Amino acid sequence: MPAAMVELGEDRPGDGAERNVIRVVVVDDDALVRSGLRLILRVVPDIEVVATVSGGEAVDEITRHRPDVVLLDIRMPDVDGLTILHRLRAMPNPPAVAMLTTFDADEYITTALRIGAAGFILKDTHPEHLPQLVRALAAGAVVLSPKVSRTVVDWRVENGTDAPGAIARLTDREREILVLVADGLSNTEIGTRMYLSGGTVKDHVSAILTKLKVTSRVQAALIAQRAGLLNQPEGKP
Repeated sequence: MPAAMVELGEDRPGDGAERNVIRVVVVDDDALVRSGLRLILRVVPDIEVVATVSGGEAVDEITRHRPDVVLLDIRMPDVDGLTILHRLRAMPNPPAVAMLTTFDADEYITTALRIGAAGFILKDTHPEHLPQLVRALAAGAVVLSPKVSRTVVDWRVENGTDAPGAIARLTDREREILVLVADGLSNTEIGTRMYLSGGTVKDHVSAILTKLKVTSRVQAALIAQRAGLLNQPEGKP
């Protein structure tokens, strides 16, 4: 199964048991790709593809349908996927957006990361993995196809602060939460694991983002990874 890292921040709408169906919009300039993704996801009872559109229609359709997850082609001839991502990230309560790409070394990946993409999925990802990735995105995770992970991990935070120095700003509790985040737990799961309320977890997450001086939740998880925080023995912050 492709690697996944949980995003830092608020839970997606799919976190709660009260949310039974994950609403998805697929954006791709290739009608065959759109049709294929719809066919893969339509047989899954807890996922509904509410629209499949080309880039030119994307923002209007997403605004109209308010999906939980958007699968967005990173390269399209009519409108750039990064432009759409930027507009979606400016929306109130934006959906989780995973960029679809054919290229494991796509130069657009790091730009999408800075804007706030919640995942990067290669178009040759095995079909049986796709529903799991959509569920992970809806639950607040960042999903990375293994080949894409190499490109993303090589990305450098641009605030000029080294990863160990950034981690040093966190309290022990914040480091513990960050480790759970990078291990693939949603905010709700972190709260259950640590006996904290959802509001308390969100407050800690906000503090983590501020102290690490990042705007993207995956950036914070990558800082933890580069600092070696994920390799420390359990119980050692």
